[in-house]
Amino acid sequence: MNRSLSTITINIGKSKINDNVIDEIKRQLKENEVVKLRFSKGISAEKQNYITEIIEKSNSKLIDFRGNVAVIFKQRRGK
Repeated sequence: MNRSLSTITINIGKSKINDNVIDEIKRQLKENEVVKLRFSKGISAEKQNYITEIIEKSNSKLIDFRGNVAVIFKQRRGK
């Protein structure tokens, strides 16, 4: 299956990372396994820190990172 066709994109902007954003990322990972994170240009200097925080809190893996877009993955349980 081509996962990129069903990848959910979450935009991360000036409001940065908070518990609501982390909860939404966890929920999407549970449903879809793969989530694309798009960072606004205004926070590009901090995006590496945000990615590190997201993968730690969501227990996921970074599988691609280009420009302002990161793709993370978490395998569903029972697979």
